[in-house]
Amino acid sequence: MNNTPVEIGTDRQLFVDDFWIAESTGVERRLHSPVRREAAISSEFPWDSGITAYNTIVFDGGRYRMWYRTDDQYSGNAMRHAYAESTDGIVWEKPTVGLIEYNGSKENNLVFEGPSDCFAPFIDDNPDAAQDERYKAVARGPDRQVLEAYVSEDGLKWRKLREEPILTDPPFDSHNVAMWDAWRGEYVLYARGSAGSGGPFKGGVRWVRRSTSKDFLNWTPLVDIDTGETPSEHFYTNSCVRYDRAPGTYIMFPSRYVVERIPDPAWEYGDGVNDILFMSSRDGLRFDRSFKEAFVRPALDSRNWHERGIYMDVGILHTSPTEMSIYGVENMRYPSVNIRRYTLRTDGFVSVNAGFASGEFTTKPLIFEGGELELNYSTSAVGSVQVEIQDAEGNALPWYGLGDCPEKFGDEIDGVISWKAGPSVGGLAGRAVQLRFVLKDADLYAFRFR
Repeated sequence: MNNTPVEIGTDRQLFVDDFWIAESTGVERRLHSPVRREAAISSEFPWDSGITAYNTIVFDGGRYRMWYRTDDQYSGNAMRHAYAESTDGIVWEKPTVGLIEYNGSKENNLVFEGPSDCFAPFIDDNPDAAQDERYKAVARGPDRQVLEAYVSEDGLKWRKLREEPILTDPPFDSHNVAMWDAWRGEYVLYARGSAGSGGPFKGGVRWVRRSTSKDFLNWTPLVDIDTGETPSEHFYTNSCVRYDRAPGTYIMFPSRYVVERIPDPAWEYGDGVNDILFMSSRDGLRFDRSFKEAFVRPALDSRNWHERGIYMDVGILHTSPTEMSIYGVENMRYPSVNIRRYTLRTDGFVSVNAGFASGEFTTKPLIFEGGELELNYSTSAVGSVQVEIQDAEGNALPWYGLGDCPEKFGDEIDGVISWKAGPSVGGLAGRAVQLRFVLKDADLYAFRFR
């Protein structure tokens, strides 16, 4: 095992994979599924009568913004994108923007129409980005053979960055997602398909590829993401995002398409069912698939039990200090199609869990900055969390042993650990240490030094 200390500064650390668990007994990592909430967006007008997948949600300067696709069944299924916004991520409005004519009127919330489609915008936080290109997007060409780049100053009025496509290694079926990655200092793009296969498949299944760019115009060749030795399953979309509260962490919500299952032989659109997976990565290319079970199930609604019934959209919003909201389409191809909000505890994708009998784990060596240890944790009334700080060889440090740490109980997003001498750990900053966590009927979601 590599015992080289990991320098984490004051960055928050999640347990989405087993990276931090060097030794353990009596604990397990547990995937937490989101809670289904209200419908955020439903069809209201003729131009958004066919809401479908491939939508993007962001937080932008005090407001939440959404771009959602509408396949208008009344005008030849034109793949347009409409715009909505919200002050809380819960109640959404569809403002009239007056940009695109529909049936002789611009009194609508449409902001993008083809012939390109699968439009995927993002806010460009690159400090070198031009002001009139603060918003960028990728869209697939009308023949699905190329990817094109678009830019905007306000996120509403879009123009093609150049006539030539930015990527020409087809196919680009479904949502192709781009972002500025401040951690790597480059643009990153996740696209449908498999490198070198001449099609969307890797080893017979639909897959995801990645490319990077320094200027959003010139991109590296697409390469397949790597999920290690895991089952060969169809990934129809990827919905990849950077998790802003834990620098360096990518979260991906692929739509897993199970083509061989046929719940309703009379369904006219095709065979199969799908659910949503959870994956994570620390480098953007190698993704951890520890959790092979579904993150989101089709659930009790029979209108979700058909091919492409549900999809996760792109974006994680912090809708309160203790709550994250994510969004996904359900009831695809039904009049009841909508974009549903789901919620999770802040940082609450995965926890290290111990039951009543208690358990513990020790991290690999790390070097931190800051003066206090902050935990995102939850216990029962009889549960607890304790922390021992050790040197890199596993010896408890004076004043920071397990016996010096009173049992901490409760439920906090940012609870501070104290020892008998107090919460300060500033004297240990800059040296290699490791943490020993002892849990009883408790979940630990994240830690950081602040």
